[in-house]
Amino acid sequence: MTKDFYTATEERRSIYGISKEVVVTDEKIKEVIEHAVKYTPSSFNSQSTRVVLLLGKHHDKLWDIAKEALRKIVPADQFSATEDKINSFKSGYGTVLFFEDSAIIQGLQEQFSLYKDNFPVWAQQSSGMHQYAIWTSLEIEGLGASLQHYNELIEADVKNEWKIPNNWKLIAQMPFGNPTAKPDEKQFSPLEERIKIFK
Repeated sequence: MTKDFYTATEERRSIYGISKEVVVTDEKIKEVIEHAVKYTPSSFNSQSTRVVLLLGKHHDKLWDIAKEALRKIVPADQFSATEDKINSFKSGYGTVLFFEDSAIIQGLQEQFSLYKDNFPVWAQQSSGMHQYAIWTSLEIEGLGASLQHYNELIEADVKNEWKIPNNWKLIAQMPFGNPTAKPDEKQFSPLEERIKIFK
């Protein structure tokens, strides 16, 4: 599937209806992620973003972990809706986990103390760019995705399950798969209220 950047930007949406029946190869998905991680910018060229791709049983395990973490805090009489939501993510083909390497950020804070308060902010900005680059690239390949944030609830179990270094901080989870439902029409605020141009 070939889409230009404008089209991919327009059609990239939060897709919650996803399935495991994809026509894209694992090698292509790996290529998408490697390209984004290599070429997405970061402040001071810190390259602090870390990405983990979970496929197959590993993807399923992630959402089982999330379900059990939520079961501990969601009242039993309200858990059904939560379980349905988590199962919708598990129905997908894979999940991209986004991390930031806090050791790199702390090293930059020590090396450039004048900017120490900015480095965590800049790292989040770079992480967001990585998320957008991968999300849009998955759209180009015909895959639907959404961005989730169960970070504090699952981070310890995720690190334990996949032997993730302790200095990697979990930022977001992106379940993806074959789109099975179209998103609602997106509403846009007037661009005149959001952009100023001086010439």
